[in-house]
Amino acid sequence: MGAAGLIEIKRRMKSVESTRKITKAMNIVATSKLRKVRNELNKNEDYYNLSKEILKKVVASLPEDYESPFLNNLSKDLTDSKLYIVISSDTGFCGGFNSNIINTLNESIENKDSTKFIVAGLRGIQYMKKCGLKALKEYIEIPDIPTTKEVRALYDDALFMFKNKEVSEVNIVYTEYKSAVSQEIKIEKIFPVDIEKEEQEEIILEPDLEKVLNSSLDNYIKSKIRRAMLHSKASEQNARMKTMDSSTDNANDILKALTINYNRIRQGMITQEISEIVGGAEALK
Repeated sequence: MGAAGLIEIKRRMKSVESTRKITKAMNIVATSKLRKVRNELNKNEDYYNLSKEILKKVVASLPEDYESPFLNNLSKDLTDSKLYIVISSDTGFCGGFNSNIINTLNESIENKDSTKFIVAGLRGIQYMKKCGLKALKEYIEIPDIPTTKEVRALYDDALFMFKNKEVSEVNIVYTEYKSAVSQEIKIEKIFPVDIEKEEQEEIILEPDLEKVLNSSLDNYIKSKIRRAMLHSKASEQNARMKTMDSSTDNANDILKALTINYNRIRQGMITQEISEIVGGAEALK
């Protein structure tokens, strides 16, 4: 392999260097986005915990014979159909983030014919179709920090289907961000609400018990949906950060191997030229 080989290796080295620059940039962007999502997640955690505590106190004040479709599964008498809200990503380059969610969901479903799905995230929609799972509604272009607009859309869809007894149970599927090295796929029930009942306290509820309960349930469920979406976004950016970091390392390894190969060929060419010069000098003597 001569000069043509060196040119080809040089071309490959430039290509790999360009790829490395892109993966480095994407790693930095993912790291920055992860930091922002984690800050927002911490804020939402406080609100979620507070809304949960308030709901516990309100539920503790309810009469023993009080019945609500949001607290007692009264819809099960009419249907056993379940609804799953699947939170995935809109973009790729995040390893097995999306495929792990859909595979876990697919394995956990007992009756696929009666199960309904709402999917948030373009990649999740694509993986769902590959598994033969059809979504009733699809949402894309979810912002990096989900707002009340996205939460309200998912909440209204789930509430409508549950109120009309189209489904007896609503679950949300997402990846919980525990730490930089630990994420776990969770399937949590939204409707009916599972809440631990505390000891009853003497509290004053204004304007009345029904309105306070509905308001408390509304705030709690919305905060729970937003919590799931923020956890999913944090896990997504963490997965993308790791993937880009691994891709950069691979690019460095390829560049190292190409550089060694380039130097070996170049050294061989130099040695050959020196040999030809020495041989020519010897012939002239």
